[in-house]
Amino acid sequence: MSTQANGQSGSAANGKSSQKAVVCHGKHDLRVDDVPIPTPGPGEVQIQVAQTGLCGSDLHYFLEGGNGGFAIQTPLTLGHEACGIVSALGPDLPAACDLKVGDKVAMEVGIYCKSCQACKIGRYNLCSQMKFRSSAKTVPHLDGTLREYMTHPADLVYRLPSGLDLSIAGLSEPLSVVLHAYRRAHLDPGSRVLVLGAGAVGLLTCALAKASGCSAVVAVDIEQGKLDFAQEMGWTTGTYCLPRGPRVKGVEAIESAQQGWNGLKESEAVQSVLGLEHGFDAVFECTGVESCMQMATMAAAIGSKVLFVGMGTAQLLLPTGTSILREVDLIGVFRYANTYPAALALLGSGQLGDVSKMITHRYSLENAVEAFEDLRRGKDKNGKTVIKPMIGVVL
Repeated sequence: MSTQANGQSGSAANGKSSQKAVVCHGKHDLRVDDVPIPTPGPGEVQIQVAQTGLCGSDLHYFLEGGNGGFAIQTPLTLGHEACGIVSALGPDLPAACDLKVGDKVAMEVGIYCKSCQACKIGRYNLCSQMKFRSSAKTVPHLDGTLREYMTHPADLVYRLPSGLDLSIAGLSEPLSVVLHAYRRAHLDPGSRVLVLGAGAVGLLTCALAKASGCSAVVAVDIEQGKLDFAQEMGWTTGTYCLPRGPRVKGVEAIESAQQGWNGLKESEAVQSVLGLEHGFDAVFECTGVESCMQMATMAAAIGSKVLFVGMGTAQLLLPTGTSILREVDLIGVFRYANTYPAALALLGSGQLGDVSKMITHRYSLENAVEAFEDLRRGKDKNGKTVIKPMIGVVL
């Protein structure tokens, strides 16, 4: 389907030639720059970006100039949890594409090669040539979605289902991470689940576990406000607030997890929330913090599994002896594959409850630095807990 054939090319960005974009130039160097508006090429559509949610990887780039082992080499536009409105169509769109100007859409922002072994077996999240928006893994970097307009391959753009509002469609990206992790867990109804970290991914994991029939869903975080929110939403059957303290690594972190406070292991303290002294059928580790990743293994029941969903620690030490002796499967989770249609349908169905309440703060592009600072603190200047901040130009 070509632009000329359907007659719906639209005027690129209403005649504008430049736009605002939130660009990270390095550690603590975030700027709102003027950048060119791209024109859609073959197989692409142009999208007016409505909302982009901030996540932990965005924050890592802002605070450290990198994320894990990936350091910014050139200025990088951040953001990847996005939705918007189709504003123009490029030529030579795929035959199956029925997008038109004005469609409300969500964008799957990992562009894969389609020809490597991982892509051929359907695990394209592991594509060796993957280019992911707002990631510094590949050079040149692929700019993210914190801007007014972008272009993107049409086959990775999904029209929103009926009943799904544009204001929450950006949650389809973190929900895709959760769906991918949950599929790898292969849980039965009635399972007992522990979720470490009550950020957006952790909260959505709780919501999905509860909606899928898990009999126990325990959330753990250092922010009581996030745990209170999870309880108010009915997504948990119990919570545990860990005491704050300095982040420790390696053997020191393992010893801390084993000794805990008041002579009680952290894992045992978490298990005691619902009297689950024998542990959990699955532990979803959603923080990427080394000490939490270690505690996850200790809190798992014999013959169970740990899903490592969070990222941020490039090199770490895990208590593998604990997992080997108890046959606990340690499962890595990296982004997602084949999840977007399901995530969008699930958001639109209402089965997870009123997920719009997760979006606690909204900011304009011009106020992006404030959004990042609020996310860093975990609270805004008025003391309100920040769960999922959204930045956008169309509400």
